[in-house]
Amino acid sequence: MPTLPSLATPGAPSLRVSPLLAAVLALVMLAAIALPLWLVAHTPRTVVHKRGPVVVSHRVVPKTELPPVEPVELQVVNPDDARAYNATIPFSTLPNPAARPFRIFGEELSRARAVDCLAAAVYYEAGDDAVGERAVAQVIINRARHPAFPKSICGVVFQGSERSTGCQFTFTCDGAMLRYTPTAAAWERARYIARTALTGSVYAAVGHATHYHTDWVVPYWSASLEKITEVHTHLFFRWAGWWGTPPAFNRAYTGVEPNVALMARLSPNFTGDATLDALLPGAVGTDGAFIDPASIPQSAVPAPMASEGGDQNNFMLTLPKGMNPDAFAALAIRTCGERPYCKFMAWADAKQTPAKLPLSSAQVSTMSFSYLRDETQGFAKALWNCGQFRRPSPVQCMRVQVTEPVAAATPVPGATPLPGPTPLTGVRRKVDVVAPPVAAPTNVPAQGKGAVSFTLPVPKPSPTPRPTEPAR
Repeated sequence: MPTLPSLATPGAPSLRVSPLLAAVLALVMLAAIALPLWLVAHTPRTVVHKRGPVVVSHRVVPKTELPPVEPVELQVVNPDDARAYNATIPFSTLPNPAARPFRIFGEELSRARAVDCLAAAVYYEAGDDAVGERAVAQVIINRARHPAFPKSICGVVFQGSERSTGCQFTFTCDGAMLRYTPTAAAWERARYIARTALTGSVYAAVGHATHYHTDWVVPYWSASLEKITEVHTHLFFRWAGWWGTPPAFNRAYTGVEPNVALMARLSPNFTGDATLDALLPGAVGTDGAFIDPASIPQSAVPAPMASEGGDQNNFMLTLPKGMNPDAFAALAIRTCGERPYCKFMAWADAKQTPAKLPLSSAQVSTMSFSYLRDETQGFAKALWNCGQFRRPSPVQCMRVQVTEPVAAATPVPGATPLPGPTPLTGVRRKVDVVAPPVAAPTNVPAQGKGAVSFTLPVPKPSPTPRPTEPAR
């Protein structure tokens, strides 16, 4: 059997490992294996939650169903993922017509409140950026015309602000208005943009958009709406189907703006002073609380008068018994609905409620409440009969009507006539002035017994003036 050649170099010394070094190497090897095993066994486990999918809803609300107005609620998505998801939603290829011009009307205080509410919304939502502020202003005006939202500018802006999870615009319920206020220059710029939007200026790019959000968030409602345009970092949406078309924006502005306590930090028009609210003859109670016309039940809304020519803009009715006078204006606004012209007349006593027009002066004098709206004239006014219902300001009172003259009463035999008012001393009346006596001319003969002629003599003609010759 052949032998294997030896690998040792002839003449080289043999290598021997000491037992101590071998033991150290063995311990190192064991530690290298045991330490990772121990760490794996004793390190706390980290639970990695899988990010939930983005909730998508593509339901189109039919015309027979009013679309719900959902509060601001964002999905749990980090900003980068939100931008990536929003980029996957395509822009609508349907036409994007511009909204009709909007023109505010109503009392002076109401118009001032509308401007300030809209200015606050555009500033806190878009910052001191003119383009973004114009886009936000157009969305709010679009909402005021849509049946799903309140019919006033302040009502749209502060819808749901009484609840931290129910507001439509986050600045109204997250404390932003309490943390910081705009500079004087920024506030005036926002008010200018709001004023122009409320007097006919239209930002056509957003069309009939009623929703928007920044591109780094994903609201739950975004997938169910049509994305129509982008302004800076804001994406604008409208309802899909009929509710996003121009005919759906057919509601009339009420012409009355509520008193919003949060706005007192920005504007003196929202001080909460009852004397200011008294100047606003609309759906505002004497305590300053806004009475929403939508709170009036449909059963309380009267039918229009039957009149020749099919005029459906006049209403005459008897007020419900026990109804708060502060709610009369809300009932009138609810009754008039979207009519650009409406005349609402009400009486507290059913026996005094007329059956047809025209009204006599006596019927007008017993009227308890009236409301007149004429959008073509920019007019909306509510008036109370202050002889029946006390109001905080005479501005809300009807003018006292003068009824037909009453025939003189027949004197009763034996009755003592009432003394007349004591005349004031030192007051000279026209009837008390006595004409000075006129002396009869002595050179005129008498014309009968006791007759005196007052014929004036014919005046002699005056000589015609001649021009004076200039001196030579």
